[in-house]
Amino acid sequence: MQNLPQIKIGIVAVSRDCFPESLSVNRRKALVEAYAKAYEKADIYECPICIVESEIHMVQALEDIKKNGCNALCVYLGNFGPEISETLLAKHFDGPIMFCAAAEESIGVLSSDRGDAYCGMLNASYNLKLRNIRAYIPENPVGDAEECAKLIHDFLPIARAIYGLNHLKIISFGPRPMNFLACNAPIKQLYNMGVEIEENSELDLYESFLKHENDPRIPSVVADMEKELGEGNKKPQVLPKLAQYELTLLDWIDGHRGYREFVAIAGKCWPAFQTMFGFVPCYVNSRLTGRGIPVSCEVDIYGCLSEYIGYCVSGDAVTLLDINNTVPKELYAADIEAKFPYRLSDTFMGFHCGNTCSKLICHPTMKYQKIMARSLPIEVTNGTLEGDIKDGDITFFRLQSTADNHLYAYAAEGEVLPVATHSFGSIGVFAIKEMGRFYRHVLIENGFPHHGAVAFGHHGKALFEVFKYLGAEKIGYNQPASLPYPSENPFKE
Repeated sequence: MQNLPQIKIGIVAVSRDCFPESLSVNRRKALVEAYAKAYEKADIYECPICIVESEIHMVQALEDIKKNGCNALCVYLGNFGPEISETLLAKHFDGPIMFCAAAEESIGVLSSDRGDAYCGMLNASYNLKLRNIRAYIPENPVGDAEECAKLIHDFLPIARAIYGLNHLKIISFGPRPMNFLACNAPIKQLYNMGVEIEENSELDLYESFLKHENDPRIPSVVADMEKELGEGNKKPQVLPKLAQYELTLLDWIDGHRGYREFVAIAGKCWPAFQTMFGFVPCYVNSRLTGRGIPVSCEVDIYGCLSEYIGYCVSGDAVTLLDINNTVPKELYAADIEAKFPYRLSDTFMGFHCGNTCSKLICHPTMKYQKIMARSLPIEVTNGTLEGDIKDGDITFFRLQSTADNHLYAYAAEGEVLPVATHSFGSIGVFAIKEMGRFYRHVLIENGFPHHGAVAFGHHGKALFEVFKYLGAEKIGYNQPASLPYPSENPFKE
């Protein structure tokens, strides 16, 4: 996949000078050996120059891991650790950071070679807060070599997302459509996260699109679309225009990414788009998103941001859907009730016009946008990629700035059920435990918009840590019935 950060974690062991340095040296070696045995060693780099005991050692370690191409850092407390030097190491490292620490190996070390890193981690966390340094500290940050190796491996998707955001540019086209203010949020939080944004007019995009008319590359893009669509190519007449639009976006990315490594797009798709361009852009959006360049609908900037986070965490294609409609009782009784462990209120349909990439859809088919065609000629609404979304595990999530510039997030794991939707668009029957309560007390209570990003697989653990790292003030999830929400009425019927 393209547009995805490649992470190399520098492991730097630290030691307090009144503890045996050999503890940190030997424990670091054991940690690296355990990682190499269980995972791909190319993901990590063992800083061999020194064990950090002082500020001078800290500078030497920083220079070494930078020289060796590390873009993420693991500070490893082989013993109690030097609270000042180790947190200065985090302060001056430009990239995602984690802390973990060594457990005592055996009874034999307790008499004279105890490391006390369990204690040192507390001082490290205190000093991180003193210096306003954000770092990832796992749920159980102290362990043996094998356990710490897993902690570092679990850090990889988190590091990809944090690094990616710090090197991301979001390119947007046009303001939100009228009566769709919900996804229109202040962009200040983007800058707080290190994201750049380039806002453009629809007129700029249209001008560039016209300049791509008769582009000699169009036939090859059309051929690629035909190959992808196969029997689902029901609107062949629109493919040249869609190919022209795809080339317009790709060339815009090349010409406007600037110094940024990664790019995502928040695109306009109505109300004037169809009549001016002569199609809807859904299929092109799906193709770029499938290649690792998320393109959100309806200029949803934070939806686009969320998609990119999901892409970094999962390492695979994502989509953006409306939390759209209820499942009819008739459909629930016929296809869900006796077959799956979900109540009706746990289910809903996730939908969008046709923006989900073909590999995530059963029998993907090129069609027209039914909702828009109620008031427009069908021929200008061609361009949706439709079909039921493939069943399997999913995580529904979003990171959002509120209207008053607070950063909120949510994540809920569930699945797409193997149930026919009997509907149109890119759509699936979703099931999330306690969805009804989650819908009311997280989504509605906290003012989240109707768009949610979808990662395929269960990625809630990593997403939750990413949101924490970014400083989200609230992180909602689908709490079990035994754990009421603050806004939930305790007087049940």
